[in-house]
Amino acid sequence: MGAGTRRSFEPVAFELAIVGAGPRGICVLERLSANAPELLGDRLVVHLIDPFPPGPGRVWRYDQSPLLRMNSMPEDVTMFTDETVEMSGPVRHGPSLSEWAKKVRTGKLAASVPDDLHDELRTLKSTSFPTRRLQSAYLDWVYQHILDTLPDGIEVVEHRTHAVNVTENAVWLKDSAAPLRVDAVLMTVGHLDALPDERELELAEYAARNSLAYYPAGYTADVDYADVPAGEPVLVRGFGLAFVDLMLLLTEGRGGRFEEQPCGGLRYHPSGREPVLHVGSRRGVPYHAKTGYRLRGKPLQMPRFFDSYTFEKLPERLEFKRDVWPHMAKEIAWGYYSELFTGHPERVRMDFAVFADAFADIAWGSPEMLALVEKSVPAEEDRLDLEQLDRPLAGLRFTTGEEFGKHVREYVEYDLARRADSEFSADLGAFMALLSVYHQLSGLVGSGRISARSQVSEMDGWWHGFFSYYASGPPPRRLEELLALHQAGLVSFAGAEMRITAADGMFVGGSESFPGEVRARTLIEARLPAPSVSRASDVLLQTLRDAGDLVEESVLDVATGEREASGRIHTRVGDSRLLNSGGDAHPRLFAVGPHTSARSAAAFTRPRTNALPFRQNDAVAREILALTTRAE
Repeated sequence: MGAGTRRSFEPVAFELAIVGAGPRGICVLERLSANAPELLGDRLVVHLIDPFPPGPGRVWRYDQSPLLRMNSMPEDVTMFTDETVEMSGPVRHGPSLSEWAKKVRTGKLAASVPDDLHDELRTLKSTSFPTRRLQSAYLDWVYQHILDTLPDGIEVVEHRTHAVNVTENAVWLKDSAAPLRVDAVLMTVGHLDALPDERELELAEYAARNSLAYYPAGYTADVDYADVPAGEPVLVRGFGLAFVDLMLLLTEGRGGRFEEQPCGGLRYHPSGREPVLHVGSRRGVPYHAKTGYRLRGKPLQMPRFFDSYTFEKLPERLEFKRDVWPHMAKEIAWGYYSELFTGHPERVRMDFAVFADAFADIAWGSPEMLALVEKSVPAEEDRLDLEQLDRPLAGLRFTTGEEFGKHVREYVEYDLARRADSEFSADLGAFMALLSVYHQLSGLVGSGRISARSQVSEMDGWWHGFFSYYASGPPPRRLEELLALHQAGLVSFAGAEMRITAADGMFVGGSESFPGEVRARTLIEARLPAPSVSRASDVLLQTLRDAGDLVEESVLDVATGEREASGRIHTRVGDSRLLNSGGDAHPRLFAVGPHTSARSAAAFTRPRTNALPFRQNDAVAREILALTTRAE
């Protein structure tokens, strides 16, 4: 329905504001609808508050560059629950992105798809990587589908604006004099936009004094890079998905074009408007490309070594890397070797049942485990080395940037070949196990068993970084484009452990990978900001923070009594209620999202994976609906 409009209903008993109408917000709306027959006390009005279109929201809105693509395949994206989801509410089936596209093409499902997406829709495969614009069309259909299937007693009212303040019974909207009266508020927050930190402020002030350009961390699609000069060196810190978007916007987005080569690979034809990007990071290499194949072996049995039973056997006081990670690593290795042994038996020297029995009894990383793998897996390239995967350039030093660039090219070429060849489908087994341990880890979040320092630095920091690097990489085409741009002299690899200094009126970049430095007038942080309530740039979060109604999570170390700030919105993990400055849970203020205490993935859900966000969405919807009964 239109902004601020509503049907003529009987007086309602309960009004809910959902602040943030992107994918997470409408998924909660779907769970409210699904659970209403059991729990709704009277009538419910849901106010969706977001300046961007409901469904796509800000990140997936249609109004963005057509060059930007998803890093997920259509068959791996769904907005609907299935029987694997462990929740109290009912399952409501719906199409994945791949199924939706197929039904729209064949006329079995009506959907409004913009004209410029018809060709992509017609040729889309289940293993393609769609544009974000096509995903926007899917999310728009999902939202309309949810509206069309609302039960009697639920009404939705759209408000295409920002919320600037909330209390338990009111929401203040931007440019509106009177507050919107409500009975509860749910904030569905994605990545937290943040003001520059202390180091970023120093760099910004240095840039201002010296007529330089500095771009702090931010969502790439929303940053205006029009003033990045053509032909000049530009230092870029960050080699993940944000860099991939930046790379495309500053090259093909400025009129260049990629050409398929007869012998394979791409060639880039510059427009003359491109800068020269010198990119580095802690690892010094890009995220791994997504795989282009399916599993070939027997179905994976997971979780196997990292589940609630494992948690019960762990010590009461935990350090993440010392006590938790070995069990996670063993689960990842189990997924990897399960696929290797059952999908490629010709490449191993032991029956899988024998290997599995021995594997189960040996600790990950022990000499016995290394001996088992060496005995049963003859080829070194078939053995899983998680430390090497995590830091592929560790200990390597090159004499020149050219020598280092050649090494990185070979690294990327090998990654592309491996991710395209189903002979290496064990990598996909490891990927599936990574998803499993990610979801299972929620059982330890909020338990107080992991030390505060370890939870913030090792779990929130290192682990999430490794997960993204291995499991959330770009489509293979993007790395082919990276190589073409490197060949054209428009991308240079700056190395691992990249360091940035400001000297003599310039930005200076260097690394541990080779001697020498790059001087530039422009520095870009190609990454999303780390979560930070204290530096939140959103007016609503600032207002709630300053009032003490929303606080930054402070992880308690039970053993020492010390606390460690995580930057996240502090919520009660069990029911997603906000915790205030006194540690009390708000009875009617809720928040869900990746940067709350619950720590769910900031990604779309794969079908049939018992995904944590679906479980959280159902739980918070039922909690809110329970309030409607109490209001009677």
